[in-house]
Amino acid sequence: MARYGIATDHAYGVTVGELRTVAKELDRDHGLAAELWASGVHEARILASLVDDPALVDDEQFERWALEFDSWDLCDQVCQNLLRYAAPAWAKAAQWTTRPELFVRRAGFSLMAGLAVADKRSDDARFAALLDPLAAGADDDRPLVRKGASWALRAIGKRSPGLYRLALDTAEQLRAGSTGAGWVGSDAVRELGSPAVRKRLRLTGDSSPGR
Repeated sequence: MARYGIATDHAYGVTVGELRTVAKELDRDHGLAAELWASGVHEARILASLVDDPALVDDEQFERWALEFDSWDLCDQVCQNLLRYAAPAWAKAAQWTTRPELFVRRAGFSLMAGLAVADKRSDDARFAALLDPLAAGADDDRPLVRKGASWALRAIGKRSPGLYRLALDTAEQLRAGSTGAGWVGSDAVRELGSPAVRKRLRLTGDSSPGR
């Protein structure tokens, strides 16, 4: 686990698949989730994100848990399993992408990516409003941050033809920037400009990179 950047001081090597099996046997339980999180054990904290009730997750819990993220996988698992479904998700996604803490900033991008997939009700305008805070936080040389920024930008761009064009414009602007932003822009342009993505969105030739 350590070679993948996963903290091993409080981990036992239980797979996420095994944790999901356990979670399926349990009901949603906000109190149990709090106890699991308080244990400090890596796998218990992932399980907490699987059994907690997003309807009961408030702003204070968002902040407290995010400040205790100590690896990219815990960050992403908690965001994708739980936080993206909770009420503060949209506000935190926009706010966290410019926070200085490594995993809090990563969590902001993870939330954006998760919302782009899971939120079926929000319109394009709501996602378009995330592009400015995304770009503001993308100029970061830390690999876990810039990979998160690219992930979020690509996810938003693949949501609809309208968002594709806005995300591609953002990626092109980032690509012309400094090292961190440039990497994010180039990585996003590479995937957004791929035939597979363009075919999925039924796009014609006027939206290709470098147009």
